[in-house]
Amino acid sequence: MGVLAVKLNGTFLKPKAEKQQPHDFSKGETMKQNLKIGLMATSMMLAPLGAFADTADGDALNAMSWDQVVDLARGGEVNWFLWGGSDNINQYVTDTIGGILKDEYDVTLNRVGLSDTVEAVNIVLGEKESGVLDSGSVDMIWINGENFRTMKQGGLAYCGYTDILPNNALVDWTNPAIANDFGVPVEGCEVPWSKAQFAFAYDTNRTEEPPRTIGELLEWAKANPGKFTYPAPPDFNGSVFVRHVFYHAAGGVDGLLGDFDQAKFDEVSAKTWKILNDLEPFMWREGATYPASISAMEQLYANSEVDLTFNYEPASVGLNIENGIFPPTTQGYGLTDGTIGNTNYTIIPFNSPNKAAALVLQNVLLSGEAQYQKARPDVWGAAPAIVVGRTSAEAQANFATIVSHPNVAPADELAQAALPELQAAWISAIEKGWLENVGQ
Repeated sequence: MGVLAVKLNGTFLKPKAEKQQPHDFSKGETMKQNLKIGLMATSMMLAPLGAFADTADGDALNAMSWDQVVDLARGGEVNWFLWGGSDNINQYVTDTIGGILKDEYDVTLNRVGLSDTVEAVNIVLGEKESGVLDSGSVDMIWINGENFRTMKQGGLAYCGYTDILPNNALVDWTNPAIANDFGVPVEGCEVPWSKAQFAFAYDTNRTEEPPRTIGELLEWAKANPGKFTYPAPPDFNGSVFVRHVFYHAAGGVDGLLGDFDQAKFDEVSAKTWKILNDLEPFMWREGATYPASISAMEQLYANSEVDLTFNYEPASVGLNIENGIFPPTTQGYGLTDGTIGNTNYTIIPFNSPNKAAALVLQNVLLSGEAQYQKARPDVWGAAPAIVVGRTSAEAQANFATIVSHPNVAPADELAQAALPELQAAWISAIEKGWLENVGQ
């Protein structure tokens, strides 16, 4: 059964009792893409196995030269499923990346927008259970964390190919933050795309001094009733905010690193749920409902209904100011007790019929030019997942010209207080616990 979203003052909201995955209805294009997902998956799952263009299985591809892979990809297409809730990201993918693929490789990029990555994972899982082993509907997914763990452990990922990609040489696989995705070893099953770190923002005209720690934020919210909220998990921005409170309740992240510990989780989660439930009477709408997505929360901030906002993409502050969504007096900032950062990746499902085209797409995404374009503050502002010093002299010169928006929290300052992500099992338990103990 579908999720009922209620629109209030231009913002879609999710009732507290909601247990389904969030749906981002704030972008009309995403709604259309979501409709296409079901149609595409249904038609492809019903198609005979021989109805697809020439392809090769993973083992055969892994034995090919790069020129052979490119030749196999030419004239084909690739269906990339990714979160579609950001207009600037959608434009970058469709225009910049899609343009390179078409112009240089004669490959057509089909961007399929999602409201939650798990939708694509479930398509692949359903196909495997139905015996669709080499003609799947998903060629690539933007992914990390729990969803990567699900695909790797479930045998849903194409692995062992990363050395084929020429631009794999730009990736520092000796960096544990790259080689491990939320504690799960990558082991050639995905390719890094961007780095991100959580940051807050406030309007200097409305708030003289924002809270600088999670403890201060909790007290600030109580002193400013109705002026704070967060998206309902499992929205990834809402989920990461809850993890910050979880770290706070634990007295720091150090005791939480490593494998999931049920006894430790029970102890810290009880404190976390109490903190969040005690906060509800002071939240926007007294915590009776939560924004369904980060876009919905940003609209509340833009409408002056709440006074703080946040995002796993700090550069979104500058883009929202330039696009006239946020007031120009908005200022991004980090916390003195740190904010969580991570790496996100792209993955190719085991049953993609267009693996060669997906490999070409991944190689383009890793290129110095594509990473530079993505890092431009007027395009996206996403931190590169490659070692810039390994790129061409031209690409390095381009990176050197980047000047961040003055209202965006400086990446180097955020990095000085970066907090690690927990292993995926912790995150699953925290999201499930929030739904059962706070969302209800």
